[in-house]
Amino acid sequence: MSQSWKQDPHKLLVIPGPIEVADDVLLANAHPSMSHVSPAFAPVFGNCIKLLRQVLYTKDGQPFLVAGSGTLGWDAVGANLIEKGDKASLTSISRISLEVYGADVTQLTAPVGGSPTKEQITEALKKNKYKVLTFTHVDTSTGVLSDPKMIAETVKEVSPDTLVVLDGVCSVASEEIRFDDWGIDVVISATQKGLGVPPGLSVLCASQKAIKVFEHRKTPPSSYYISWKKWLPVMKNYEAGTPSYFATPPVQLIYALETSLKTIMEGKVSLEDRFKMHREASQKFKKEMQGMGFKTVSLSPETSANGMTAVYFPEGFKAPDILPKLLAKDIVVAAGLHKDIKDKYFRVGHMGVTVVDTSRGDMDHVINGIKEAFAEAGYKKST
Repeated sequence: MSQSWKQDPHKLLVIPGPIEVADDVLLANAHPSMSHVSPAFAPVFGNCIKLLRQVLYTKDGQPFLVAGSGTLGWDAVGANLIEKGDKASLTSISRISLEVYGADVTQLTAPVGGSPTKEQITEALKKNKYKVLTFTHVDTSTGVLSDPKMIAETVKEVSPDTLVVLDGVCSVASEEIRFDDWGIDVVISATQKGLGVPPGLSVLCASQKAIKVFEHRKTPPSSYYISWKKWLPVMKNYEAGTPSYFATPPVQLIYALETSLKTIMEGKVSLEDRFKMHREASQKFKKEMQGMGFKTVSLSPETSANGMTAVYFPEGFKAPDILPKLLAKDIVVAAGLHKDIKDKYFRVGHMGVTVVDTSRGDMDHVINGIKEAFAEAGYKKST
């Protein structure tokens, strides 16, 4: 296939992930079948590891790329870092429990649309000695943005031995994450959101501190498939250019990931400008929604994600009134997800190529489509 290949016309996918995929990334995903231990494949895998470090601003963080979903990252945290009886603290917008791995879990609460405060985190850390503190950087269900720098600094001040685990499934490559500078120990992610690649790869980066905790655990890892004992040598070998094997990686997805990471780190738009473009697109979209008289689920600009927005329906409207009308305009947005407000709002993703490639006109198409859909449904802004 020619490098000028274009994907077929399709409905614009603007949910909080999976997201739209650039033509060159989708073409790379169509790479001919080849051996996962081919000498030609090893440097591609190794380059993904190196480029991922750059995206996360880390020099010695250890990336892991394993076939699976973002949720598999939580299995990696639980299986490799948690031992029975360890205490773990989860913020209210971190939906994954580590209890299945034997952790004694404390849940920090916050109102819908908000996130735990520095005072809450400090108080919790002073009450117990936690093995890990986990938080969701961007909550996919509400569009709430946490402050990772504040959280990591608070942990360092109050409980420096506690590992800081960031759920970045909906934030990597759309939100700034300064892994080394902020003192993050684990970032969990996946390919189908800000990284702009089809689903299928679990993406994780662990600090050397986290690796040492793993190496000094008293009991064996509580998983066979996601054990770092199995995967760490594989990652190191691939980065060194040596084919390696524990379980077969999704070869084509690795090619697609390298293509996207090259664009992110070596393309026309710098990483810093990429984050700026996401901020500007987010502000534009939210301003347009507010101009229609709509409220966002996030309670303030400081707790609002840049890669997605959750918007309350106006009184008298629900998803069946609007989403089918958008679908008829070839626009796919997402219904509500949070159990407490599920029927009261909708969600729009604005990240990756939809934001960075302005020539596509995606954002204007979505905004205009939403305005038209509500007008067709009989909505009139109250004065």
